[in-house]
This record gives sequence, structure tokens and C-alpha cells, in this order.
Amino acid sequence: MRQTTTPRRVRILVLLFLAVTGALLAGAGPASAHAALTGSDPAQGVVVDKAPAQVSLTFSEKVATSDGSVRVLDPKGARVDTGKPTETGGATYAVRLRGGLPDGTYTVSWQVVSADSHPVAGAFTFSIGAPSSTTVSVSEQTAGGGLVGRLYGFGRYLSYAGFVVMTGGAAFVLACWQRGSGVRALQRLVVGGWLALTSATLLLLLLRGSFTGSGKVADVFDLGLLGQVLQTKTGAALVSRLLLLAAAALFIAVLFGAYDKREDEEKRDLTFGLAVGGAVVAAGLAASWAMAEHASTGLQPGIAMPADIVHLLAVAAWLGGLTALLVALYRADPPVESAAVRRFSHVAFGSVCALVATGVYQSWRQLGSWSAFTDTSYGQLLIAKLALVALLVGLAWFSRRWTAQLTDPATATVRRRPKEAATTGAAKAAKGVKAAKGAKAAQSATDAKDAKSEKDSKSEKDSKSGNGAKSEKGAKSGKGGNREKGGKPAAAGDGGRAAQLARQRAAMAAARQKRQRDADPVRFGLRRSVLAEAGVAVVLLAVTTALTQTEPGRTEQEAAAATAAASSSSAADTSGALTLTMPFDTGGTDGKGVVSVDLDPARVGGNEMHVYVQRPNGRAFDIPEVKVSFTLTAKDIGPLPVVPDHVTTGHWSASGVQIPMAGDWKVAVTVRTSDIDQATVSKNAQIG
Repeated sequence: MRQTTTPRRVRILVLLFLAVTGALLAGAGPASAHAALTGSDPAQGVVVDKAPAQVSLTFSEKVATSDGSVRVLDPKGARVDTGKPTETGGATYAVRLRGGLPDGTYTVSWQVVSADSHPVAGAFTFSIGAPSSTTVSVSEQTAGGGLVGRLYGFGRYLSYAGFVVMTGGAAFVLACWQRGSGVRALQRLVVGGWLALTSATLLLLLLRGSFTGSGKVADVFDLGLLGQVLQTKTGAALVSRLLLLAAAALFIAVLFGAYDKREDEEKRDLTFGLAVGGAVVAAGLAASWAMAEHASTGLQPGIAMPADIVHLLAVAAWLGGLTALLVALYRADPPVESAAVRRFSHVAFGSVCALVATGVYQSWRQLGSWSAFTDTSYGQLLIAKLALVALLVGLAWFSRRWTAQLTDPATATVRRRPKEAATTGAAKAAKGVKAAKGAKAAQSATDAKDAKSEKDSKSEKDSKSGNGAKSEKGAKSGKGGNREKGGKPAAAGDGGRAAQLARQRAAMAAARQKRQRDADPVRFGLRRSVLAEAGVAVVLLAVTTALTQTEPGRTEQEAAAATAAASSSSAADTSGALTLTMPFDTGGTDGKGVVSVDLDPARVGGNEMHVYVQRPNGRAFDIPEVKVSFTLTAKDIGPLPVVPDHVTTGHWSASGVQIPMAGDWKVAVTVRTSDIDQATVSKNAQIG
């Protein structure tokens, strides 16, 4: 029973592994990598005296826009914007409005694509003259949702699963078990991975335009949208992946074709060429993800992209190779050699080391501090991941123990116990005695047969002349009657029975080989250990993917600090001036300092504002940019952005800063110390 159920368990485990992998990877996307709306003009909830000529939106990073990315709707839901948004500087985008707009509440709805290829959306309102009722819902949009979003997620799952199976399976054959190039089960595994990745890439290319735009199924086959997608960074990455898959198809054809037919000595030169070519193609495929998604934006993209490529290759070599090893242990005929298992053990160890190194860097990139390990959800999930890695290493230790004892089936008899060997020897001796007796009896039967044949030959000579005609007639009669009842010749029936017997013998031989394979306790223990590793790997991958969907610890701590600062306000002094002092840390080299905001007279109406930035030692800090915004949360006003002018080193100022009403205002200051390092700190203060 075990021989029939074990392959089924393997298939179920492999399918479960791929399903969980893809379903989880389909939702991957760190929150810190998405663009966020940081300001607008008019601001959210503000009431302006006259209709503005345009509406501008400022994001945390540059975004990709298209026709309809920013829509301005009047109180009845009709569009009043004209044309495509234009970039006005930095990460600010503006769309012009029609003239002569009446009073009322207007809705601004936006949907753009962030630098990490994920669509982001939102909406807010402002009023002209006085607020009014509106038929437009201002609830935040869900970008990338609906049927198209689910199909796109499935395509992402299929592409990751195909890459892991194809790359890891081919690497296992080439680096660990070259004889496996002739195993049909491994061939199907690798070719299936290639087909999955290719079909998923085509699916993503078709869905991309609708996914980042309207979300309608009818737009999937819109050639105009497809043309726009091809001009984006993601479209270029998908096309590059298709071209690399053509090269991968050639690699697979050589690996399972010409390479398999070569002799062992002839394979050496071809092995080197395939290894170099396969590594280049695999790295290019991994780069098609790194160049278009999370690693290409955020903190230190120049380091993050190569680290992401190494991370993906290590995942493929480990998990894809583990899948190939499972297939080889259960379905390969002849069984996989012990040397191949040992080689994969070394490859897996190196892959895990690479995963740990790149994973530590990626975690630091999202975590930011040691305290975030225990104080944030991201850090707690990371602790769970580390525990699973430790468990996986423990299971791998057991697998390495089984591997050290593993021998090939041809030499497995050396592990038999002395009693079993003695019993087997006695059985063989008894069998030899019986065979000798049988040979003697056969010789006696042969002598008797020869004597009878000689007698029959003499009788035949005597009757040959008289019975010749009769014998000929009988022969003819026999020729016509030598048929089966159904009309088929007896020879044809014998051939069918022979084919059936041949199939039975083949089935018996296969069953005998499976029994011999399963009788090896070391090989049986190794298979169980590898299955356990695969099971833990599924859970580990689930936690890893949950990390990609959790707000990074760095961002969560900044939000917590802002909330704590909001609870303590700074009251204005007796002269009416307001001074707020806030420490900051942009996370980069030389990124710590203190920023002070002076607001005079800190009342409703126009105010004079000065911003001072200093190093921790009190010296003026020369930084490239400072931004300030004011938000009155109780009245849903703001953020009102203010960009002060640079006066001198560490000093910025702005005049005529308008505060529309009195209240508990949140003053947020964004400090940028380099091209990629910036931080936002805030405090609440009573103004007016």
C-alpha cells in the first residue's frame, strides 16, 4: 500500500506547496514602497473663495500617470478637469480645471502607479464658496481590485512558482544529478515550470493596463492600453522576461536532449557551457522582478536590486531543488544516487547562507532599529520567521545525517544484519543443491528423449513412401483448421498473450524495484526528512509573504512617534510667538539632527515662519530641502503645505503663512539630508 500512496502524497505536497507559495506571493508588496499623497492644492477639506485654475497633488515619490489618473468631479459627479496631469516639479502633478466653476463641494479622485509598480488610489474633497451636498462618494478607492486584480494576483503566483520550479529543477540536474537529464519525471517538472512562467508572463502583460487603470475585464485586450504598458518600466521588464524565456527554452532543450545523449567524458565541456549560460539566463529572469518592483525604489536601490536578485536565485536553488529532489526520490528510475543527494545538500546549505545574508539586509532596510523587533508587528513576524528558519536548519541536520549513511541500491546489501546475511546465504545454498538435482534429472530425461527420437526416425523412413500423400493431405487440412473460434490466427493470439505477459513482467519488475527501494531504511528516512523540510518551507514562505504585506517597522515606529508627539502640545509664549523643537533621524549617514520651527504671532491669518536645522552638537546643518505642513484634524483641514525659502546654512523662512482658523494644529516637518534619506517629524500646537 505504501508504494501506491507515497507518490500521491508527493504530488499533493508539491501542489500544496506551489499553491500556498503563489497565493501568498500574489499579494506581496511592502507598504513603505508605495507612493503616498503628502499634499494637495487646494488642500483636503479647505474652502476657497474663488475657483482655482488647477488642482495639484504632491506624492512621496515620483509616480506614473495617464489620462484619467486625476479626475475632478463637481457636486453632480460630472468631470471638470481637462487633459492629462502634468509634472510641475519634483513629485507634484497638476491637472487644469474648466473656467467658471460654480460654488459647491468638489471631489478629487486619483489613481497612479508608484515606482514599485503597484497602483495606489485615493480621493478627497474641497469646496468653492461654501460646502454643499454631493452625489460622489469620497471613500478611498481600492486600486488593483476586482476580477482583474485577482487574475493579476494569480499570474504573479504562477510566475514565481514557475521560476522556482524551472530554475531550481534545472540547477539540480546540472549541478547535482547529471544522469537525471534522462529521467522523464524531472523533464516534465522543469518543462512544466517553463510553461507556467511563460503563460503567466503573457497573462500579466495583457492584464497590466486594466490592472493599473479602469480594472475592467473588457480593457484586457485593448491594444491601446497594451501599447502604453510597453512604454512603462513594468512592461519593459515583462518583455525582457519573455525574451529570456526563449533563451531558457533553448537551454532546456540542450539539457534534456543533446546533453543526455553524450557520454560522461563528453559532458564535461558541455556542462561548463550550460552552467555559465544557465546562470546568466536565471540571473536575468530574477532581474526582471528586481528592476520593476520593490527593490528598485526606496532606500539604497543600488544595493537592494543585486541583493534581491541573489535572494530570488537562492530561493529557486533551494526550494526548486528540494522539489526536484522529492520527485527524484519517489519517481526516478533508476533511483537517485547518494552522491547526487550529498551534492544537493551542499547546494542547499549555500543557498540558505545566501538567503540569510540578503534577508538580514532586507530586514534592516524595512526595520530600522533593534527596538522594532519587539515593538512592531513587522518585528514580531520576523522573530517567528527566525524561529522557523531554526527549525528548518534542525530538520536539515537530520537530512544530512541520513545523507551521510546513504548508499546506492547496488551496494545496499552491506548494511544487512549478520543474521539476515546468514539466512540469505543458507537460502542460496539450498537453492544451489536443488538446482544440481534438477540438472541431473534433466540429463536423464534428455538421454531418454534421444533414444526415442532415434526410434521414431527409423519408423519414419519405413512409412515415408506409403504415407506421403496422406501426410500431405493432412497438412493441407491442418492449415485451414489452425484458426481460433473467432476467426483470428493462433499466431496473432499468441502475440497478444505475449504482449500481455511482457507488460505483467514489466509491472512486476517495477514493483520489485519499489520494494527494494522502500526496504532501504536510510533512503526511507531521507525521504521522510525531505518531506518534513518541504512542509516547514511552506510555513516559512507564508510568514515571509506576510512580512511583505505588513507595515515595515521603520514606518510603524515613525507613526507611533507622531502619535505620541500629538499628545503633547507646545503653548505659545507671552509674546504670542510659537517655537517647536523636534529631533529627527533620516536613517542615512550623518542623518541625525534637530529642527526648530518658529511661528510668529501664531494666530489666525498671516504668520512669519522660520525653520532652523542643527546637528546634535548645535552647529548649523546644511541640508538640501525642508518642507512644512499644517493639519487641523478636528476640522478635517489640511495638510496645508508650506515650502520655505533657503536663507543661509541651516536656516529657512516663509512669510504670509495663512492659518485659516484657531485650533490644535499638527505641524509636520519633512527633512531631507540626501537624495534618498528623509524623515518627517511632527508636533501639535495650539494656534490662534
